[in-house]
Amino acid sequence: MKYLDEFADPVVARRMIDDIGALATQRWTLMEVCGGQTHSIIRNGLDTLLGDTVEFIHGPGCPVCVTPLEMIDRSLEIAARPEVIFCSFGDMLRVPGTDRDLFAVKAGGGDVRVVYSPLDAVNVASDNPDQQVVFFGVGFETTAPANAMAVVTARQRGLTNFSMLVSHVRVPPAICAVMDSPASRVQGFLAAGHVCTVMGTAEYGPLVDRYQVPIVVTGFEPLDLLEGVRQAVALLEAGTPALRNAYPRAVAPAGNPVAQQVLADVFEVCDRQWRGIGLIPASGWQLSPAWAEFDASSRFAVDDIHTAEPEACHSGEVLQGLIKPNQCPSFGTVCTPRTPLGATMVSAEGACAAYYEFRRLDPR
Repeated sequence: MKYLDEFADPVVARRMIDDIGALATQRWTLMEVCGGQTHSIIRNGLDTLLGDTVEFIHGPGCPVCVTPLEMIDRSLEIAARPEVIFCSFGDMLRVPGTDRDLFAVKAGGGDVRVVYSPLDAVNVASDNPDQQVVFFGVGFETTAPANAMAVVTARQRGLTNFSMLVSHVRVPPAICAVMDSPASRVQGFLAAGHVCTVMGTAEYGPLVDRYQVPIVVTGFEPLDLLEGVRQAVALLEAGTPALRNAYPRAVAPAGNPVAQQVLADVFEVCDRQWRGIGLIPASGWQLSPAWAEFDASSRFAVDDIHTAEPEACHSGEVLQGLIKPNQCPSFGTVCTPRTPLGATMVSAEGACAAYYEFRRLDPR
């Protein structure tokens, strides 16, 4: 942590890059699990600056990107109903479903609203007692506690017109899915610091033991990521798989026990489909039986909607780290931010969007 007192100094960044180069005797492959980390890596050129020592493999860490197509289609079906006010964070509105997105539903007369907190949706329900208000609850462990609290608050207020379409996913099972793939090339992981601020680090130690790869928890700024890379490379060079916390100013080993208790009260672990990847056992959360009355999928009877990805979209391979975005034959041609085939091209944390925005257009 000797560098982080000089957080924004490019000279320090150069020294860190040199230190990583001096440590490495070969080119290592590291997967960053968070889409925010992917964007920081590409935006700041860390993939180029470290190109001789580290290959970054972009993992399934964008919550918008991994929300399954069938869940998007369920949201579209619910949002189009005249009795519904459908509330969502803005990054979900352009995610393509089978034949449209939430913007198209809104343009067709649906009452689709962007909110900045799940509690905003609870307030909408309180202000509109004659309408059904549905909040689209997606994301990893980071957003799940706030969504759980929205349900708790709705019950405390006696709101019977509020429900949530839940599509929460969990990071550790996704790491297992990546490592269990015969095609995996991952030699170490950079774990997402904001997830660990909630859940702590206890779930990652068993993964280190099981797969014999280092996992380093890190943040999102360039120097945070470089420190995470430095620690991961040092562990790889020493042949010592271990768990390290390179983000101690935000992450405590125990995480946030209060948030964890709320999650345990409101949600239960379930199997979950991941867009472009498929079913990952025990990789999601759903409302527990005690809170099932707030389940929008059951309330609006859309559980039976099942769909298939377009064949031209290779986002599942991108999310598993099997190809880079610019290795997809549709990238930058039939698939662009204006005409996306998959969520990885429109999400603010999507790897395809990062490659397009920051001009990583040619395969390397």
